[in-house]
Amino acid sequence: MKTLEQQLTQYARYHRSKRNLYTHFVGIPLIVFAVICLFARVVFPLGGIEFNGAYVAVFLAVLYYLRLSLPMGLMMAGGLSLLIIAALPIAALPVLGWLGFSLSVFFLGWVIQFIGHYFEGKKPAFVDDLAGLIIGPLFVLAEVLFLLGWFSSLEKHIEQHAGPMKP
Repeated sequence: MKTLEQQLTQYARYHRSKRNLYTHFVGIPLIVFAVICLFARVVFPLGGIEFNGAYVAVFLAVLYYLRLSLPMGLMMAGGLSLLIIAALPIAALPVLGWLGFSLSVFFLGWVIQFIGHYFEGKKPAFVDDLAGLIIGPLFVLAEVLFLLGWFSSLEKHIEQHAGPMKP
C-alpha cells in the first residue's frame, strides 16, 4: 500500500493550478455528498439493526484514511459523518426527489471538477489511477490544512515531488 505522502504527491501532480485546486474545494465535496445521498437510500438489516450503504461506504473509506494518517483519518471520519447526517433527509425524499437532487449535485460537482482541469490543462488523476477517486477528498482536506499552516512538512514533501503551486 502506498503511503500518505506517495498518494497525495501522485494526486498533486495533476493539481498544481490554484484555480483547479479551488474548484476542487467545491466540486469534490459536492460529489462526495451526492454519492453519500445515493448510498444512504440503500437500507439493509443486520442483526436487528438497519444500516444504509452510506454507513458502509464511509466506514470503508475511513478505514483506508486511518491507515494513511490517524489525524487526517479522524478528521475525514468527522466530516463524512456530518455528510451522512445531512444526507439522511435527502434519502428519505420520494424517489424522484432523492434521485433528482443526488444526481444533480453529482453532475454539478463533476462539471466544476472538469472546469478546474481545463484551467490545469491536465486530465483528472483518476483517469490514470482509480485510487484518485478515494484520494481526492483526502487531498482537499490536506490542502485546507496546508492553508491553515498545519502539516507543513507534508506540504513541503508534496511541493518537492509534485512541483510548486501555480497561480
